[in-house]
Amino acid sequence: MTNVEISYHYETSPDEAVMRGIDNIRDVYGIRRLKFNEKLRSLAVEYDATRLNPATIESLLRQAGLDLQEKPMS
Repeated sequence: MTNVEISYHYETSPDEAVMRGIDNIRDVYGIRRLKFNEKLRSLAVEYDATRLNPATIESLLRQAGLDLQEKPMS
């Protein structure tokens, strides 16, 4: 297992529907942790890099309805 953390900026604060979608991401095998920073409008995702990749993580976040602002930060 190779744990990696990647952060994403979002434009608008997630509403209740988006938070429910993000809560479902927690059930995806390989997702270890999701951590919001409301002040910076960012979401850090810790995941198992042997199971998932950044493109998959970004896709999951967009499907949940999170308004991603830009490419992930290292």
